[in-house]
Amino acid sequence: MLRWIRRLAVLALLLAAATVMVAWWLLRGSLPALDGDLALDAAGLAAPVSIQRDALGVVTIDAGSETDAMRALGFVHAQERYFEMDLMRRSSAGELAQLFGPVAVDVDRERRMHRIRARVTAYMDAVAGERMPQLQAYADGANAGVEALRVRPWPYLLLRQAPRRWEVADSALTGYAMYFDLQDSQNARELGMWKLRQHLPPALYAMLAHDGTEWDAPLFGAARGNALLPDASQVDLRTLPAPDSARPRKLADKGTPGSNNWAVAGALTADGRAIVADDMHLGLRAPNIWFRVRLRYPDDRAPGGRVDVSGFSLPGLPAVVVGSNGHVAWGFTNSYADTADWYPVRPCAGGDASEPAACDAMQEHAETILVAGGDPVNLTVRETTQGPVLHDAQGPTPALALRWVAHQPGALDVGLAEMARAGDLEAALAVAGTAAMPAQNLVVGDRQGRIAWRIIGPLPVRASGCTGSLVAPATPSPDSPPDHTPPSGEAAAPAPGPCAPWPIATGMSPILADPATHRLWTANARVLDGDALAQAGDGGYALGARAQQIRDSLMSGDRFDEAGLLAIQLDDRAVFLQRWWQLLQDEAKSAHAGPALRDLASAGRHWEGRATVESVGYRLVRAWRLAVHTRIADGLTAPAQVALGDDFTVPDLPQLEGIAWPLLLQRPQHLLPRRYASWDALLEDAAREVRDELAQKGPLAERTWGERNTARICHPLANALPAFIKPRLCMPADPLPGDGSMPRVQGPAFGASERMVVSPGHEADGIVHMPGGQSGHPLSPFWGAGHDDWVHGRATPFLPGTPRHTLTLAPASTRD
Repeated sequence: MLRWIRRLAVLALLLAAATVMVAWWLLRGSLPALDGDLALDAAGLAAPVSIQRDALGVVTIDAGSETDAMRALGFVHAQERYFEMDLMRRSSAGELAQLFGPVAVDVDRERRMHRIRARVTAYMDAVAGERMPQLQAYADGANAGVEALRVRPWPYLLLRQAPRRWEVADSALTGYAMYFDLQDSQNARELGMWKLRQHLPPALYAMLAHDGTEWDAPLFGAARGNALLPDASQVDLRTLPAPDSARPRKLADKGTPGSNNWAVAGALTADGRAIVADDMHLGLRAPNIWFRVRLRYPDDRAPGGRVDVSGFSLPGLPAVVVGSNGHVAWGFTNSYADTADWYPVRPCAGGDASEPAACDAMQEHAETILVAGGDPVNLTVRETTQGPVLHDAQGPTPALALRWVAHQPGALDVGLAEMARAGDLEAALAVAGTAAMPAQNLVVGDRQGRIAWRIIGPLPVRASGCTGSLVAPATPSPDSPPDHTPPSGEAAAPAPGPCAPWPIATGMSPILADPATHRLWTANARVLDGDALAQAGDGGYALGARAQQIRDSLMSGDRFDEAGLLAIQLDDRAVFLQRWWQLLQDEAKSAHAGPALRDLASAGRHWEGRATVESVGYRLVRAWRLAVHTRIADGLTAPAQVALGDDFTVPDLPQLEGIAWPLLLQRPQHLLPRRYASWDALLEDAAREVRDELAQKGPLAERTWGERNTARICHPLANALPAFIKPRLCMPADPLPGDGSMPRVQGPAFGASERMVVSPGHEADGIVHMPGGQSGHPLSPFWGAGHDDWVHGRATPFLPGTPRHTLTLAPASTRD
């Protein structure tokens, strides 16, 4: 018996070993081809293409035409990142459940309400424009890339799924995925503010809606300054309703998400070069969202008859999104323009407007969400001329239809790809004047040392005065076209005037070229003023502290180079929190100070003035400020909380600092939240919460910023695997310096998805950083390549390095 047990044990070990070997073989089978010659039967190459990779996996493609370059780019993207490309197209189309099963149904349901796939089908000719050959070539190359793998990409093995072919429309879906990432498809802040407006005294709402602070640093106009506090005759919180809950409602700790870019003109450099710096902040993952590439090919429409463009591409799109082509360099930050409006509607029963004056006509669309391992989910989307109905009528709140830029014809095209052949500032601005993409702050510099800013991408063309939060359309006349209704009234308590559902346009932004200061900067805060701001609107601009810190750093010098601008990108000085640290220390010395305030102040007495990983003071002060903000916001919204009950949500209040700070300086009794007997009590309660939560981890004096701000940058499937495998699909859990209110924006899974500092014509001196690496395959030598330089701020050359691998793609006719 013992002998049989031993034999069975040996057999089990052999089976386990065989299973591991098969798994290893399958995993390696999905690695991309790096070297050699490969003939492509179906990709349609006109001539051989060279694909080189350097030590970090950065790709250089040399092709005989732009179309062949796009075929090769599709091939490389698919070999390295097909699963991530698939996620992008499925995300915007609401088709993730078909891959992941029931866990993704709620996300799909939310996305399907926007019917993006149907819009892509309807608008595809406009999306492609004159670039349909390049889109088709990219799709052909992507499919050839997947087919050339010995084994399907490894995530599909894990999910027991087969990859779906890449279609031309899928590149458009990839572009629309960025709309969801960069704009609020639920328009939640605007709806939350509208609800507040219904239930707060006008002076209290006006204070909460104040659109700036003393930290503003716009390109146009001046800082707004902090809000003026209403007097007791206008608002007295002590007499207004307040909820009886034990604790204040939490504010979301969003930090300050966004991006930075700036430029200096030739007047500020030693040799007259313009330099562009850009770091786009997004959710971080492994591999990174971007893919570094250099494209070289002859082109009669490019300066000198040749394109040589380097930078960051987005797998799924045939273009370099951010980069430099030897003549111009460009980068983006999210504009936070107001790109959506709510319209109260009265949907006609059954969609038939038999009485036009009484209801709004609508169409019903049946959507079916396919679910892996589950039953299909059927969804009905109701659309009016204003947009899809996302909220049914509830009590006094009417049904609400959303009009969003992404829904409109002309919201997306691939015109940005024309940047590859732009020869100077005027040519780059001409591309920006027509390109359709989620509205971004474009900063561009050219080889002659000139710089400029403008918004690139479509904005709503609202009628004058129609900048409010909720607009009520009149009933369209029978002769009105589908995307137009006659003027109507805004319904934001009370309706202030006529507003019609708007079209969109890409040429509305002002342009700031050759500024007198020779400097430009944006950081998701307000850039505009006056009529231009009224047209663009406020989509939730970030607090201006980060923009101000960048502006002041630029203004403090008169000579710059690439290394100097990288130093600004890596600036983790806590300029914004300095006064909060001083306030904490002063409060702790007061005769009225409680034990929690004294404990926090003592533990945070040493102040580095930076968000370093070792700093205890930074972590404590940051947490205390947020706790104070929470209590102030809870008090100021208390009447609306009582009126709305479960329907209340705290809207995003990015300018709350401009209210909180004056309150703490003046400490008016009539604006003190009813929960507290005094402002001292409020500050002590905030300190107690911070102290008690952190003390659970150990002594306060050991609670460093790095302990909290530790990287969690993983592959999307990491959480689905056993704990012992998960680390292999994540970047190292490094403590990260920086935070949201300073240029070096870094959180555990959010931060600079790329950093770039480059001068057109001097790309060899340029610098880049990229987290997460180039490859999506954990066995690739390029998995996580370059990530460590991003963590530690070490300069990586902008241009690809010496080739380590060369793959030649050839037309099938050259096989012999």
